[in-house]
Amino acid sequence: MIDTMSRLPVFSFLWPGMLWLLAFVLMLAAGYVWLDARRRRPTAHYPTLKSVGLATKGGASWRRHVSPALTLLGLTALIFAIARPQAVLMLPSRIETVILVIDLSGSMRAQDVKPSRIRAAQQAAKVLLDTQPAGVSVGVVAMAGTAGVAQAPSRRKDDVATAIDRLQPQGGTALGNGLLIALTTLLPQAGSDAERLMNDDTTPTKRPEAFDSSDTVTPGSYVSGAIVLFSDGESNAGPGVLQAAQLAAAHGVRIYTVGVGTTEGVVLSVDGWSARVRLDEKVLKQVADATAAEYFRLEDAAKLKKVYRALNARLAFDKREQVEITAFFAALGALLATCAGLLSLWWFGRVL
Repeated sequence: MIDTMSRLPVFSFLWPGMLWLLAFVLMLAAGYVWLDARRRRPTAHYPTLKSVGLATKGGASWRRHVSPALTLLGLTALIFAIARPQAVLMLPSRIETVILVIDLSGSMRAQDVKPSRIRAAQQAAKVLLDTQPAGVSVGVVAMAGTAGVAQAPSRRKDDVATAIDRLQPQGGTALGNGLLIALTTLLPQAGSDAERLMNDDTTPTKRPEAFDSSDTVTPGSYVSGAIVLFSDGESNAGPGVLQAAQLAAAHGVRIYTVGVGTTEGVVLSVDGWSARVRLDEKVLKQVADATAAEYFRLEDAAKLKKVYRALNARLAFDKREQVEITAFFAALGALLATCAGLLSLWWFGRVL
């Protein structure tokens, strides 16, 4: 679906019929010009009056026209206010919900990032949590062989931090499931599509038919929330990661990805088996790109602040919104009328 905000007029009125009142302003302006011309006639008929200053007494100079002009402009602004003007403006969006998805797979035990991948991810998640405004709800999704909501979206940061601290590494990696659970937590209306994808037998590279409908929106257009994924990118269970990302993109939700680990990897020994586990940046970049978001890399816990600054800055999206600006014109009209009265009182000792 094409973004409807792009079709809105840049400037419009809710009550355009009230603009006919501007004719009254034109009549007043014409009347003022006529009266001013009439005042000038004695000078034309009796030139000697000008020499003695009678015709110019009272400030018959340019100052004489300032107050009436400001009054007419103020009246014009008030009429615009009566017509209830509205404009399409770029405003800072209000992020209402952020869902943190934390990878708890066995590979996250690796210590190529100190103290370990999982601990570094937890620390990064808590840094991001601490710096969210008070009005933002933060939820936590734990993802390993299966995925589940460890903490429902909440504004109580202590509860969310406790949920993050309780997370422990598990077996398996269902990265796609984690993203789908996060998406349905953020947007419950996406639940039917997510359930279909979880039960779909299509390959990860095939895009489900539901995503091809005209009901999909522009990727990244959902400005009230976002998903942040902390993972090393490895997945060996559940639906395809890119399918989950495509579904999120179809609902306009951005998935910011934070890669935890090193591309060189490290040999990890668990329960009698050993394997080299590496950071799969390619998958994480594809997820971010598909949802109009961005990928970040976290190699060391000491770099948490740098990652946060870059990530949090991008969570503060801008959005186009049609806003009524009646108050602006009302205030402008009152200000111009006040200035007109004060200047006239200062220069001529009277209000207009």
